[in-house]
Parts: sequence; C-alpha cells; structure tokens
Amino acid sequence: MPIQCAHEGEEPTQVSGRDLDESLNAARAGDESGMAELWHLLNPPVLRYLRVVVGQAAEDVASETWLQAARDIRCFRGDAAGFRVWLFRVARNRALEELRRSGRRREDPAGLYAAPERPSRDDPEREAVERLATRSALRLIAELPANQAEAVMLRVVVGLDVTQTAEVLGKRPGAIRIAAMRGLRRLATVIDDGGVLEAGHSNATATMEEVAE
Repeated sequence: MPIQCAHEGEEPTQVSGRDLDESLNAARAGDESGMAELWHLLNPPVLRYLRVVVGQAAEDVASETWLQAARDIRCFRGDAAGFRVWLFRVARNRALEELRRSGRRREDPAGLYAAPERPSRDDPEREAVERLATRSALRLIAELPANQAEAVMLRVVVGLDVTQTAEVLGKRPGAIRIAAMRGLRRLATVIDDGGVLEAGHSNATATMEEVAE
C-alpha cells in the first residue's frame, strides 16, 4: 500500500500499510521500522509546533524529542492517541529546556519556514501557494502570546482535543478553550486588518466555534 500523506492541518494515519496503533505496537516491541513509521507520521506536526515555540532551534529540539521517545517508548502504556499526547508533552518539555538554556522566551519567527516538510506534489504552483499560506499562518501564530500560540497550535494545527491539549500544557481544559479562542480572535483581527491570510478568515471563524466546544 502506498504511503498516505496528509494535507496541511490534518495528520496522516497510515504508512506502509500499518496504522498508527500498529506502528506504535511495533516500536514498543523494539521494531526499528515501527519507530521510523511513527517519526514519518508525527514529526511534521511536531516540527510545526516547535517552530512556533522555539523558532530556529526546532530541528534540534525535535531530534532531542525523538531520541527521548525512542529511549522511553517501551515504558509507554496507552494507545496511539495517548502516544501523541505523550510525544507532544516530551516536545514541550524539551522546548522549555531550550528556552531556559538560551535565556529567552520565543524567537522572532521571521525566516523559520524556508525548508519544506514534505516533497512537492504533482502541481508545484499549488504546492507553493499552500506552503506560503502555511508559513504565513505559523508566522502569525508565533506572534501571539505564548499561551495562546501553543493552544492554537495544538488544538487547530496539530488537531488535539481540549483534554489532550490540557494534558500537554499542564492546564485545565477551560483555560485551554479560553486561550485558543482568544488566539483565534487575534488572528481573525489581523486578517480583517489586511493580514496575509484573508482567504482563511471564514475558516478561522468556523474554527473558533469548534474550539469552544
């Protein structure tokens, strides 16, 4: 079966004929191909999240995240959904360590999105437009207050639900709903003021309703 790739905003659930649960079970049993499949499936959203949190250090922090995941995965107990929460919690802890080491909060997001996250599809012009929109979106999200940026990334871009996001960030679900809603409202305001994501305004409005659920 061919690899199934996700579009922006949605994550792949299958690679090499195995779904995420099967890849997780294989990795937990010591199968290196299972760990490689988890990386293929989940590294793109991990990188998007880390680029907003730690800027140009995202690649290094992602590597540290996966090294820890590979070392500790045999001790993980849970399903694929739980693993995604666990992995992003590891990524966040590594990101906070990086911010403490560097003595800063978040880096200026300019120039962080030059490297593509996946090979181009058959339509290079469409690919370029979609990638530009994604870079612009991440740039705007990175300019939000830290709590709002993380909530929007995990809820809207990564696709975690409120409870899962609360677990990753160590906050109450109500605080996550508020932070994500405020972040999306700020983004909608920027768009209304002539920001680069004018075409996504209706999507942002619809997403605010989903985040509030």
